[in-house]
Amino acid sequence: MPFSADEQGQGLVEYALILVLVAVVVIVILALLGPAIGDMFTNLMESLGGGA
Repeated sequence: MPFSADEQGQGLVEYALILVLVAVVVIVILALLGPAIGDMFTNLMESLGGGA
């Protein structure tokens, strides 16, 4: 048997940690760039004549 139950569990934990790390990085990037992206869409809508 190539993998024991412990090794499969360890692999799942490693994948979960990678997913958590990616999620944290995405949240940080969105927190930093969110206002800039919002301003960009606001400027785009205003230039298209759809200002609120």
